[in-house]
Amino acid sequence: MEIPVFTVDAFTNLPFKGNPAAVCLLLHELQDDMYQNIAAEMNLSETAFIIRLNSKDDFSSGARFRLRWFTPTTEVPLCGHATLASAAVLFYKKKNVNSTVVFETLSGELYVRQQGESIVMNFPLNKPTPVGLKEFKDIVKAAVGDQPVQEVCLCATTKMLMVRLADSCDRSVLTSLQPDPAVLLRVDTGGRVRGLLVTMIGDPGCQSGYDFYSRNFFPWFGVPEDPVTGSAHTVLAGYWSEKLGKKKMLAYQCSSRGGELELELQDDGRLNIAGQAVTVLQGILTV
Repeated sequence: MEIPVFTVDAFTNLPFKGNPAAVCLLLHELQDDMYQNIAAEMNLSETAFIIRLNSKDDFSSGARFRLRWFTPTTEVPLCGHATLASAAVLFYKKKNVNSTVVFETLSGELYVRQQGESIVMNFPLNKPTPVGLKEFKDIVKAAVGDQPVQEVCLCATTKMLMVRLADSCDRSVLTSLQPDPAVLLRVDTGGRVRGLLVTMIGDPGCQSGYDFYSRNFFPWFGVPEDPVTGSAHTVLAGYWSEKLGKKKMLAYQCSSRGGELELELQDDGRLNIAGQAVTVLQGILTV
């Protein structure tokens, strides 16, 4: 069997920046172990599988597809950068003729569309709830050491723990953090944490205009640090929108590759995430 495969750098307009995802085009479903084997072979933080739903459609004309995401070790319920990468393959490589494409996923229907040089994804909004620092002191210590912390929040829906650094910290504090994935995994959180988001307020007045920064860690899914994470921003946007009193925000994820996300809360309680993407590899996977 030959499967068209692409590597796409998401949330960037430059090759080798942003977050790389593999995207596979499938005419029909595979066995679950085959998805996982392919994702392990690609060995990126996520591999996305776009699956045709209607045998009469092709990837250029279809308006609705199934979409699944796998890390090298497991399937995940939501992935932003691999959704952006998937939409980029359909719109830019397959020249899909539809103004909007719908992906059927484990997180429900996700709508994607082109807007200028960006792709806009409509995602659920996952607002976190404040929790006591003492309750998660061990994992916070493993994440940020002795750096001052302003607030800790948990999103029970996504199992993401958000740690906000104190406003007295500058960006170098965030970029210099080096949490040990093995230590994070050893901390007992009662199964309530499957992702760690470390964030800090930005400086909208400076040239870049970023409202907030973050770095995001997912060793529970075999991803020590994710370069740019759309799903994490469904949590971060809910938090920072309330703190900043803004519905439109510009965020930057401070990984070594780095990536920029345009965020806009919608009146229906969902979130639009916009970003650019660059295809850096195209080929055929033979299995």
